Amino acid sequence: MTFDPDDVATATLERLLSDRWSCRSFRSDEVPRAEIDRVLDVARRSPSWCNTQPWHLHITSAQRTADLKEALAAAIADGPDQRPDLPFPESYDGVYRDRRRESGRQLYESLGIAMGDRAASMRQTLRNFDFFGAPHVAILTTDRSLGTYGAVDCGLFINNFLLAAHSRGIASIPQAALATQAPILRDFLDLPDDRIVVVGISFGYADLDHAVNAYRTDRQSTADVATFV
Repeated sequence: MTFDPDDVATATLERLLSDRWSCRSFRSDEVPRAEIDRVLDVARRSPSWCNTQPWHLHITSAQRTADLKEALAAAIADGPDQRPDLPFPESYDGVYRDRRRESGRQLYESLGIAMGDRAASMRQTLRNFDFFGAPHVAILTTDRSLGTYGAVDCGLFINNFLLAAHSRGIASIPQAALATQAPILRDFLDLPDDRIVVVGISFGYADLDHAVNAYRTDRQSTADVATFV
């Protein structure tokens, strides 16, 4: 097959990757089940090591999203302790620290939060646990026995879920913050012991009038992404 840089499929993929963003303010209206099914039908085709397909999603209705919000609020009333199934980074150093700080600066500026205002920044952090107002949340798990590479495979599924949702006009945000409350999610969803929580994805329709949805993060240059040997 001859590659055409102006091919519609190529242009569409580039546009989806360029346009998608992490939504932090949603409208309350639910996504029709048929639309969610179409997103899943695309994402389920994600590749995985030896075709193990380790991912599984628990997707909440608007009512169950509200119930989960209440369960999380009770659990973090004294502060959100981190209890993830998968270990979080021990630290963010060098360029990783710089990128993380820049992303945080953009977020706080969009909301008018002054750097150093810990009370306001904590209030914004806690919005993770009400899903930024999204009517749905998808909790993605993998099989414990597959270890690191099961989680890596799930990363492919997550990206394809996000792009498929965006292609349908559905906004989303992958949230590691939700994975910090793995025991609460496990109880709420009655997860078996052999499933571990990887991430939560809140999704719905974006509130495009909210300032927090206006900023966009930067990406590395192509020169930074690869070393040719």
